[in-house]
Amino acid sequence: MIEYRFEPEMNRSAAYADNELIGICEYVNQDGKWLITHTEVNPEFGGQGIARKLVLMIAKNAAESGIEVVPICSYAVKVLG
Repeated sequence: MIEYRFEPEMNRSAAYADNELIGICEYVNQDGKWLITHTEVNPEFGGQGIARKLVLMIAKNAAESGIEVVPICSYAVKVLG
């Protein structure tokens, strides 16, 4: 089972399988906005929608805090438009 965590102390959302890190989506807090800079998932877990869930987790947490999200990495741009 895959567990998703929002880890603001590390500026990321992360996915774990059996407590092993298998995916991350990182952001930078700049000028009061969260810039999503990198999304990566272990290829063994590709095609399961993990990266999308990680991007959306950051967007959701930002929205709940009234923070604007700016997608920089190409995958986040694709997901968030």
